[in-house]
Amino acid sequence: MTLRERLEDEMKGAMKAREEVRLSAIRLIRSSVKNREIEARHELADGEVVEVVSTLVKQRRESIRMFAEAGRNDLVEKEEAELAVLLSFLPQQLTREEVEGLVVRAIAESGAQGSRDMGKVMKVLMPHVTGRADGSLVSAIVKEKLA
Repeated sequence: MTLRERLEDEMKGAMKAREEVRLSAIRLIRSSVKNREIEARHELADGEVVEVVSTLVKQRRESIRMFAEAGRNDLVEKEEAELAVLLSFLPQQLTREEVEGLVVRAIAESGAQGSRDMGKVMKVLMPHVTGRADGSLVSAIVKEKLA
C-alpha cells in the first residue's frame, strides 16, 4: 500500500470515527501533497510524500516552540496533537545513537577532514536520514563529530 493510499484510508477512518484533529491533520497532508504535485507537475512518489510530511512536522515543532514561549498552552496542545498524527505517517525515527553511527560512516565515506567539509558529509548522509531524523539534530551531530 502506498502512502497516498494509506492517507486516503486513514482519512475515511477518521471521518467515520469523527476524530476532528486526525481528520484535520490528514487533510493538511493531502493538500500539501497536492500543492507539491502541482508545482512538480507529476504525481509524488512515497519518498517525496515523506519529504512533504517532514516539512509539516518541522513547521509544527517550530509552532509548538513559539506558542510555548508566548504562553499559549491551548495552541501548544492542538499543535502537539497534529504533530502526533503527522509523525504516524513517517518511517520509524532514528535514535541519536543510530544517527551518530550514520554520521561516522558518512564522514569516513566522504573523506571529510574538518568543519569546512560539512557539506560533503551532509550530501552523503541525507539520503539515509531524510524523514527518519530531524535535520537540526543531524546537523548538530555532524558539527560535533567534525569539530
